[in-house]
Amino acid sequence: MIHPKVPAEPSELTHFIGGKHIPGTSGSYGEVYDPNSGEVRARVPLADRAETEAAIAVAVEAQREWGEWNPQRRARVLLRFLQLVEREREALARLLSSEHGKTIADAHGDIQRGLEVVEFAAGIPHLLKGEFTDNAGTGIDVHSLRAPLGVVAGITPFNFPAMIPLWQAAPALACGNAFILKPSERAPSVPLRLAELFLEAGLPAGVLNVVNGARESVDALLEDTRVAALGFVGSTPVAAHVYATAAAHGKRAQCFGGAKNHLIVMPDADLDQAVDALIGAGYGSAGERCMAVSVAVPVGEATADALVARLKERIGTLRIGRSDDPEADFGPLVGRDAVDRVRAYIDLGVAEGAELVVDGRDFVLPGHENGFFAGASLFDRVTPGMRIHREEIFGPVLSVVRAADYEEALRLPSEHTFGNGVAIFTRDGDTARDFTRRVNTGMVGVNVPIPVPVAYHTFGGWKRSGFGDLNQHGPDSIRFYTRTKTVTSRWPAGLREGASFTIPTMG
Repeated sequence: MIHPKVPAEPSELTHFIGGKHIPGTSGSYGEVYDPNSGEVRARVPLADRAETEAAIAVAVEAQREWGEWNPQRRARVLLRFLQLVEREREALARLLSSEHGKTIADAHGDIQRGLEVVEFAAGIPHLLKGEFTDNAGTGIDVHSLRAPLGVVAGITPFNFPAMIPLWQAAPALACGNAFILKPSERAPSVPLRLAELFLEAGLPAGVLNVVNGARESVDALLEDTRVAALGFVGSTPVAAHVYATAAAHGKRAQCFGGAKNHLIVMPDADLDQAVDALIGAGYGSAGERCMAVSVAVPVGEATADALVARLKERIGTLRIGRSDDPEADFGPLVGRDAVDRVRAYIDLGVAEGAELVVDGRDFVLPGHENGFFAGASLFDRVTPGMRIHREEIFGPVLSVVRAADYEEALRLPSEHTFGNGVAIFTRDGDTARDFTRRVNTGMVGVNVPIPVPVAYHTFGGWKRSGFGDLNQHGPDSIRFYTRTKTVTSRWPAGLREGASFTIPTMG
């Protein structure tokens, strides 16, 4: 097994502005850890307002030419980028895994789901086609076109260092915008490498810039009038703040927050299939996914008893290991604070009266005592009012909330503060159809545990999980990153009708 080498002295990362690596000048730095060992592997500069504004100025200049490129020419850059990422896929997956802590297999999935949106965006010549009406009025034609916004920005989380930056950047660039990416300071290396590959693929310097930073750089992006739109993925309180601040400054915004995804297990469900789904969706990536299933809802006591017994048995067979261990089911969390938060929630669940069936708080990986590891935990008899059900834990903790009947199971996700994703496992088509139509969430799976839509459909939750009318990728992304211009034209053949003082009609 090859382990990533942690340098004796942490390396120093940079920003990527105007096609060049630019050292930080603010004097403020964040630390990037190896989650397997707990050691600092790099320092990342945190941009101040002046550095962020300099990147915006570069993007403004670069966008003028890029926005004039025809869509086919922009698509060719995306197609070359896809080839370059394929060339470096293994190295990118290992780099991603070494900073985040997800397994290398899971890191490959992170990259792949991002590339699928790049593939979708490469169809931009078709996606940007407007509408045309011939002879809408006598001698009058009407057509629409979609124009880029100019400079747009994305603020992305640590848990998908490749996927979410590509979900935002690929459609934005394809539409002719310049893009400023502010990735998580916890896992910045893959976003920086992706920017290098875009440049190598033929993207003009300055069209894609990566600015590492914290609140000061985010505030600069939110408040600068040269940034027309902004996307955000992270916690709900920050998503709500970013959305409100962006709106107050006249910007378009799509902001995605937390989640509490439920999986309903009906009495007629294939229980083995449901257990497989809950184990993978609940504990994969150590639960650090916005689409993680963190609540199992068995319907009926018999279903619940059987489900909990099988879950307990399967959890006992899980292998927790280094992120580069090919046999590991999941690896470490991203940071010591994440481990402390998970443990605190488990303590809280016990205090609230939930039954802790499996306790992962004391897990230690031999030889990696300083790593950010947490074992898998399972609660039973959780009730809707408990904080461990109301709040997002973002760790390897699965809660079982027992429902007496189908209607109670339907209410649990429908009435929850979050409305991100939900799934139902059943063999009954009538039940599944009723559930998909009535449940109050943005994404629904039927016998599918993680209902992340394919790239040419749109991704987004409801209620406190999503802020804004337009979602990520799919047709919504093209609408979000462009504005519509409608042209009404007339070419009179020498006839003069004189002035008209009434509103034009097409009668």
